[in-house]
Amino acid sequence: MKYIILHGEGLVEGPHQDLGGKTLLEAAATPNMDSLAQNGELGLIATPADGQFHGSDVIQLAILGYDPRKLYPGPAPLEAASLGVVVEEHDVVYRCTMVTLRASAPQGKGAAEIKKLGPHVMMEDETAGGIETEEARELIEAVNEQLGSETIQFYPGTGHRHLMVWVGGKARAVCVDPHELLGKPIGEALPSGDGSDILRKLMDASLIILRDHPINDQRREAGLKPANCLWLWGPGRAPKLLKLTEQHQVTGTIISTSDLHRGVGICAGLEAMDQTLLTESGGTDFLSRGEAALRELGKRDLVYVHAQMPGQVAQGTDPKAKLKVVEEFDKNIVGTILDGLPKLGPYRILLWCESASGARGRSGEASPPLYAFCEGPKQKGTGRRMYNERAAAEVGARDATKLMTKLFPRR
Repeated sequence: MKYIILHGEGLVEGPHQDLGGKTLLEAAATPNMDSLAQNGELGLIATPADGQFHGSDVIQLAILGYDPRKLYPGPAPLEAASLGVVVEEHDVVYRCTMVTLRASAPQGKGAAEIKKLGPHVMMEDETAGGIETEEARELIEAVNEQLGSETIQFYPGTGHRHLMVWVGGKARAVCVDPHELLGKPIGEALPSGDGSDILRKLMDASLIILRDHPINDQRREAGLKPANCLWLWGPGRAPKLLKLTEQHQVTGTIISTSDLHRGVGICAGLEAMDQTLLTESGGTDFLSRGEAALRELGKRDLVYVHAQMPGQVAQGTDPKAKLKVVEEFDKNIVGTILDGLPKLGPYRILLWCESASGARGRSGEASPPLYAFCEGPKQKGTGRRMYNERAAAEVGARDATKLMTKLFPRR
């Protein structure tokens, strides 16, 4: 038996006026996802998070059978697992995001005039202008050279996303996601509570180190936003999860270029595919992921494939560009895998799609994720049921933590 989980991030959005009031999934041509809905089970996904932020990682953890109310460690420890950063039992790891800050007053003074973080400072860009990994790495290394110690270490990640490990640190400080602060004063959103004094000092120090760094001078000259501060948030300790692979006696692989989603898979016992094996094609690498999934299924029992709508498209307002991505996901990932599965024998496949993380963070709300579950080899679909939010809502919602029992029924 082969087990497949397909995860489409950013494919779920509310109705678009330009699409005649339809959602992306309602308007797009998705014959392969529709086939799964017609041959199996369809519904919405409910996540038991008790008021926690329903981030993509929270839902993914729940889908893999873990109750996030008890086991969610925060995003930073999951990304640490993906990056190979060692986090001991009493250590705390923080997300360390490069951002662009600017002074809100007096008029005309820019980021270089900021000497200390406070209510006079605004969050201009929560991604530091989409800084590239190579430049960001040089900046984070400069910070670590000056602020790193036996108890504090900074680790490079991808783009604007990095990590800080506080050896024997405190994990109860109240920290705010920088996505929620775009265009707003940061004063009331600075870390507070237990250990916040250390965090604020580190953030203030990073401001001094980064604002006049040659990399940022070059970015300003090129008309780009400087990465002039590190924003600390998303703290947590190393997760203690019973491996999914051990629970069900299977081997498995996670295919993703997202450190967050790779980290969830690794913590669940899956091996992460080398990202360099996923090639770019037309702005997405969906086809290479579908082909990689089939190769892995030839060697492993379980494959989890995560793909997301490119950030520029997800944050844009062009529904046609978004429709194209949804249709590429259907054809190049779902279709490619379904075409190759008959050669591999019987299978169970779980498809789930959700809103884009950025959209969720800004609005505070998101359309609920939806799923389809199908066993195969399947026959040609019957009926007219489609894979979309309206059809799933008519069926109802299933607890996310129970979906693994569909893939691995209790004996």
